[in-house]
Amino acid sequence: MASEGFLQTAFSQLIAEGALEIGDGYRAKNEELGGDGLIFLRAGHVSDTHIDFGGVERFHAEHEPRVRSKLAKPGDTVVTTKGNSTGRTTFVAHWMPPFVYSPHLSYWRSLDPDRIEGGFLRYWCKSREFTTQLSGMKASTDMAPYLSLMDQRRLEITLPPIDEQRAIANILGTLDDKIELNRRMNETLEAMALALFNSWFVDFDPVRAKANGRDPGLPKPLADLFPSAFEDSELGEIPRGWEVGSIGKVADVIDCVHSRKPDRLTEGLPLLQLSNIRDDGLIDMEDTYFIDEQDYVRWISRMEASPGDCLITNVGRVGAVAQMPAGLKAALGRNMTGLRCRSSFPNPTFLIECLLSQAMRDEFVLKTDTGTILDALNVRSIPALRFVYSSSKIPSRFEEVARPLRGRMEQNLRESRTLATLRDTLLPKLISGELRIADAGRVIERATA
Repeated sequence: MASEGFLQTAFSQLIAEGALEIGDGYRAKNEELGGDGLIFLRAGHVSDTHIDFGGVERFHAEHEPRVRSKLAKPGDTVVTTKGNSTGRTTFVAHWMPPFVYSPHLSYWRSLDPDRIEGGFLRYWCKSREFTTQLSGMKASTDMAPYLSLMDQRRLEITLPPIDEQRAIANILGTLDDKIELNRRMNETLEAMALALFNSWFVDFDPVRAKANGRDPGLPKPLADLFPSAFEDSELGEIPRGWEVGSIGKVADVIDCVHSRKPDRLTEGLPLLQLSNIRDDGLIDMEDTYFIDEQDYVRWISRMEASPGDCLITNVGRVGAVAQMPAGLKAALGRNMTGLRCRSSFPNPTFLIECLLSQAMRDEFVLKTDTGTILDALNVRSIPALRFVYSSSKIPSRFEEVARPLRGRMEQNLRESRTLATLRDTLLPKLISGELRIADAGRVIERATA
């Protein structure tokens, strides 16, 4: 039963009354793409947390008049409608670049802000009322999951009074805005750390500046550590006095346990999974695979991954790397290799940025076996992965600069996970009317104090 003042209606009724618009995307032809005009957003760029604009295709500018009717607007709720990803939902924020929807996306757009708050739709589509209907509609076909516009018109929705809709959107949106800010900040921090690594250890910018008689733009004690000339090596031209090293020279390389994975428990001790390794080099334990203490002891007989240790995936998703954050220990899971800096090279941030660099990506390709069903990076090949470095104090100076950047990234991710848990706890209670707005505000104040 709906709470007092809540209205139960259907999308079809809201559409008929001019309060809601739903639509799908533009069917682009290959010859229309490849330009520098409007973005063509495919479903693969949509997740439940954000829209990833990396690597998107663009229309040729002359096609803009033709595609503008399928242009996203701030406030739209976006839903993926075809295949196994059906039902992923996100939101168009005001800061996003203009983009055109693809056919595998639908949008819901409020046309009457005094009846429907767009931000409320953003969160309603994560409610049980929507997901229950979605499950039934996805299962209604023998083919791949599909959510048609006709199905969407049949959706039933419970709308709180407009003031409550706005308050719900504001409360939950504030949490999501902070999560998004942390995500974008982490992208910037990682770009800064990797740019510094590439400048010093791949492009050798300070050395080139000194070789050309220019100021390298570094404090003199640091600039003096860099040579002013180059010499040949097996990897091409490198700074004079530097060397081509290998992973096995600076880190212990530990293989995972290859026996059957222990049973998963609802609580216990953590066993790392491939899904815990993010593309930005961070470990995300939102979905933790817990095992009992006896199994944990057996698995850590090979390696207990500790703060600063790096991980490389070996099979399928080959070469994904991440670094264990402060405060976390876990058993090394299957299909991954652990790397622990030796005491003679205490520079774990150098190691993770080296692993994330394009130069090391190229090394992964050379060492990956593509002759099997799944690509594989043999653990025996990992110690031979090569990189260029200085045996002087330069890696340690890099560590001093870059470690705080990654520390802030780890802190941002932990904060975002806390905020996401709070949002997911509040959302169903606010949407259903079980929790009132004022009470939710107090919950957030206590949780974020």
